[in-house]
Amino acid sequence: MPFIEAPTTFYLGRQFNPATKSETNNVVYYDSRHLTTHAIVVGMTGSGKTGLCINLLEEAALDNIPAIVIDPKGDITNLALNFPNLQPGDFEPWVNVDDARRANMDIPQFAAKTARTWRDELNNWSIAPERLLWLKHAAQVSVYTPGSEAGLPVSILASLKAPKEGWAGNEEEYREEISGIVTALLGLIGRNSAPVQDKEHVLISNIFEYAWSRGNDLSLQDIVKQVQEPPFQQLGVFPLDDYLSAKQRSKLATDLNNILAAPSFQAWLSGEPLDVQKLLYQSDGRPRVSILYLAHLSEAERQFVMTLLLENVISWMRTLSGTTSLRALLYIDEMYGYFPPYPFNPPTKAPLLRLLKQARAFGLGLMLATQNPGDLDYKGLSNTGTWFIGRLNTDNDKQRLMAGLQSMSNTNDEINLKALDSLISDLEPRTFILSDVHDPNSPYIFKTRQTMSYLRGPLTKQHIQKVDAGSARGAATAYWGAASPTATANLSQQFAARR
Repeated sequence: MPFIEAPTTFYLGRQFNPATKSETNNVVYYDSRHLTTHAIVVGMTGSGKTGLCINLLEEAALDNIPAIVIDPKGDITNLALNFPNLQPGDFEPWVNVDDARRANMDIPQFAAKTARTWRDELNNWSIAPERLLWLKHAAQVSVYTPGSEAGLPVSILASLKAPKEGWAGNEEEYREEISGIVTALLGLIGRNSAPVQDKEHVLISNIFEYAWSRGNDLSLQDIVKQVQEPPFQQLGVFPLDDYLSAKQRSKLATDLNNILAAPSFQAWLSGEPLDVQKLLYQSDGRPRVSILYLAHLSEAERQFVMTLLLENVISWMRTLSGTTSLRALLYIDEMYGYFPPYPFNPPTKAPLLRLLKQARAFGLGLMLATQNPGDLDYKGLSNTGTWFIGRLNTDNDKQRLMAGLQSMSNTNDEINLKALDSLISDLEPRTFILSDVHDPNSPYIFKTRQTMSYLRGPLTKQHIQKVDAGSARGAATAYWGAASPTATANLSQQFAARR
């Protein structure tokens, strides 16, 4: 496993003085090991939440820590927009036309202004162009588009294969995995099913268990056929036809077959398998930042993709040895609908809960971001060690946040909670409260550093095609080869020394 057990720190910005409304000279470094107890980022639109999260991912990549990013809106694909030369021509294809129009500039003029602004801001935060070049070399940013060929295609349905570790001894974990997959699969055909209660769910779950317990892989085609003619004749104490008639099974099979028959679904079958190890590491052992872009999918499709990915992450995690350092990151950019409070129970909730409880022991850190504190099940976040809190829309949002933090706190945290309540009211854009259970100096306010990636805003599928032609298919390597031989040799030696 290409992994180094060594503490690393992330450069996040400088402490901020709310009284003078300016940052101080105190640089904020964050110990990456603290992310093994996971982090929540809360902030309204315009709070700077995307910039903070991209900063964290940039710092992780610089420290040889790979990441898988679930990007429902297209914001985090900005990680692919890394321009070490900081030339206007680098920015020109990406600047927002409306922004240029509002500035009364043509595109080349606005791109030149943007390049100057980015260079000046990076200089203000003591970030040299060489650091951007190092970032471009350190990690490959790849953008995957499930269900589309705009970016890198990924074969989601390869995730239905039998577990490599074998069924015996892992029955409980695999039954939980099957339950989530079946719930998400039935969601694709518009059925909001509940495990145990719904007969269709029970039938397909048994089809999975029958195959996996015998080491047999499944495809969606197999499931459609076996729904009609299951490989068993009894469910519980009832004969199969008494439990779910042939007519009912035929209707279910037809609905599932409609997924396969749709021309657009062919894009779900091509591309790389959903292999977590390959999503995290390049063939030479260098880290990857693999972004799963989901902005083009329906909500049911997003639930399906996320559930399969989360279950695959859990399976991958079980193959690892324990560690106290940060091995990899899993980041979800918007949590709305995926981890809601009781009584809501989407298929993504159970695997997220398992990861929050178990991932720490394996060095996998979760970063979860949301605009609305009401989107989160606070009882499920009791093991979360770090909170980044930005501006919130309303007093009601703040009250929900404080109530949630209170529910996770103990008597010794009361003073910190009172301090947080006071600090939240004075937050400006790009300023966040850092509350870290591992840091005796928290909570405090800091201002985020300038991102090294260009924050263009959400990217469309058309933009992703350009990103794919650049970063995702290896232009980082092409760019690196275009650098001077001396720079290439020096940075390559540094990279080897760090490893």
